[in-house]
Amino acid sequence: MKRSITYVVFFFFALINLVGCSSSANNSITFNNSTESDIYINFRGSLIDIPAGQNSVIKEIPKGTYDYATTFAVPAGTTSSSSQGNLSGTLKIQAGTKILFLYSSTFSNGTYTVFVTMSNSDNQSATSPTAP
Repeated sequence: MKRSITYVVFFFFALINLVGCSSSANNSITFNNSTESDIYINFRGSLIDIPAGQNSVIKEIPKGTYDYATTFAVPAGTTSSSSQGNLSGTLKIQAGTKILFLYSSTFSNGTYTVFVTMSNSDNQSATSPTAP
């Protein structure tokens, strides 16, 4: 009887350790390119090329803080270009973080403008110890 209790306790703790720990990070970043040209993302020492109208998903990103930067190609006939939004910055990846970058563009009178918006699944409210 003592031996079977020992086995049950051992099995119980082994089961908790196996279920409680995941070997992969459930984090991802999606880059959705709805512009008229290619978008290039410099992230974690790699260049990610996202053709116009396509998207790219990066999965299993380790927890941490990462810098990123975006550049873009301009369509033929462009005389000037500009951008608005989160073309570069720092991302804080935590457990279960999901981030979406949405790229869009306009082309008017020879001016090509790229707009970038970002959404994040993590709680973005700042909590300050001095806040009321």
